[in-house]
Amino acid sequence: MAVAHDLIASAAIVLGVVLSALAARWATQRWAARAGRRTLLRLRTRVDRFKLTRTPYVISQVLADPAVADAVHAHAAEHGVREAETWQRVERYLHEIVPSFNVLAYYRLGYWVSRAALGLFYKVSVEYERDDPFRGLPRNAAVIYLMNHRSNADYVLVAYVMMGAVSISYAVGEWARAFPLEYLFKSFGSYFIRRRYREPLYHAVLQAYVQLITRNAVTQGIFPEGGLTRDGALRPAKIGLLDYALGVARDPALRDRLYVVPVGINYDRVLEDRTLLRELEMHGPAPARSRFLQAASVGRFALWNLGRLLTRRWRRYGRAAVTIGAPVPVDAWLSRLEAEGTALFSLPRTGRLPLVQQFADEMLARIGTIVPVTPVPLACAALQSFDADYVTRAALLERMAAMRDVLQEFNARVLRADRDIAETFDRAYRMLRLRRVIARTGSGYVMLPRGRPLVTYYANSIVHLLGPFAEGVRARDALPVHDWERGTAPTAS
Repeated sequence: MAVAHDLIASAAIVLGVVLSALAARWATQRWAARAGRRTLLRLRTRVDRFKLTRTPYVISQVLADPAVADAVHAHAAEHGVREAETWQRVERYLHEIVPSFNVLAYYRLGYWVSRAALGLFYKVSVEYERDDPFRGLPRNAAVIYLMNHRSNADYVLVAYVMMGAVSISYAVGEWARAFPLEYLFKSFGSYFIRRRYREPLYHAVLQAYVQLITRNAVTQGIFPEGGLTRDGALRPAKIGLLDYALGVARDPALRDRLYVVPVGINYDRVLEDRTLLRELEMHGPAPARSRFLQAASVGRFALWNLGRLLTRRWRRYGRAAVTIGAPVPVDAWLSRLEAEGTALFSLPRTGRLPLVQQFADEMLARIGTIVPVTPVPLACAALQSFDADYVTRAALLERMAAMRDVLQEFNARVLRADRDIAETFDRAYRMLRLRRVIARTGSGYVMLPRGRPLVTYYANSIVHLLGPFAEGVRARDALPVHDWERGTAPTAS
C-alpha cells in the first residue's frame, strides 16, 4: 500500500513538472508573439509574411515539389539506393537549409548587436541612387538585393542599414555553420548553402527552396561574386542562386513583380584584408583551421582591441559605406529578350544559362558604378598612380583632387566630396599610418614594403571608376593576377 502511494505521489510530481513546463512554454511563446508584434509596430517595418511560417510547413512545401521527387528518383536509380533513404537525405538537407526566423532575435538582439559592433568599428554611411528607391514597386514585389562582397561584415552592415525598411534573408556559406553563428543566422532568417557541392539532388532541393521563398515574396540578399574578393577588385559573377530565383518568372503572374536591386559596399578597412591577401598568395583558400584555433584568433583580436579601448588608444576603422541602387524590373529584361526573338524559358538549360550570365554581368557592372569611394581607397589609388615609393604631400593631394574630380564627373559615389582634400587624406592617413602602410618622411610619404599589397587591395575597389587614371593604377598592381580561382597560374602584374 505504501509503495502504491509513493508511485502515485511520484507520478503526480512528474505530471506537475510536465504541466508546469508546458504552461511556461505556452506563456513564453505568447509573450514572444506579443513582444514581436509590438516591436514591428514600433519600428513600422515590413516583414515578409512567409518568413513567419513555421519550419515544418516550409519543409513540407519543398518535399511536395515535383522537381524534388524527380531528383529523388534519379538519385536513387543512379546510386542504387532505396528511395526512402534518399527522401531522408532530402529532409537532412532541408533541416540544414531552412531557417527559423525570429522577430525578436532579428529586431532586438540583431539590431543591438549590429549597432554596437558597427558603431565600435566604423562610421556607417548609406546613400540611395534615387531619393525613393522603391517608388512604383507593387506591394507584393519579390525583391532580390545583389551586393558586392568585401567582408563577412557585409551581412551585418546591409541588414543594419535596411532594418528600418525590410528584413533580408541571406544565402550564407559553410563558414557560418559553427556554434553559435548557425543558430543566430537561422534566427535572423538566413539560409545555408554548400558552395562547390555538386550533387544534383542537393541542388534540386536548394532550387526548390529558393523558388518557394521567391514566389512568396521573401526579400533575399545574394552576393553574385560567390565569395569574398581577395584582391579588392570585383570578381566575375556566378549565377547559381540568381538563376534559381529568376526561374519563378516562368509564371506570368510572378515575373512582373520580381525586381533586382544592386547594392555597392566599401570600407576604409576590411577586417579580413590581410587574411584574404595571404589566400591570394597561396593561390587558394587557406586550409580550414580547427574551431579552437579559430576561437583563439578571434580572442586575440578581441583582447587586443579591448586593450586599446581601455587605454583610450582606440580609433575607429573609418567608414563603412553602402549605396542602394534603383530597382531593376526582371520583366523589362525578359521583354527585351522577347523583342529580340528569344523566349528565355523555352530554351534548354545550356541555352538559358549564358543569357542569365549576361544579366548577372550587367547587374555586377551596375554594382560597380555605385561602389562608394571612401577616403582610404581614394588615397591608395592616388599613391599607386605614382611610379615611386616616395611621394610629396603636395603632389599626392593634387592627384587625389584630380581623381575626385574624375569620379564626380562619372557620377561616382564619393563620400563627403565637399570636404577639403587635405582633410580627406588626413583621415585616410591615420588609418594607413596605424597599419604601417605608409610613413611620413620630410615633406612627403614613403610606402612601406609590407604595406604595398594593402595599397593595391584598396585601390582595386575603385580602380574601375577612375577613367584616365585607371590604366596607371593597374600598371602598378602589386598582387598576383585576379583570376587565380579559374585555374590560371598567378603571375606578377
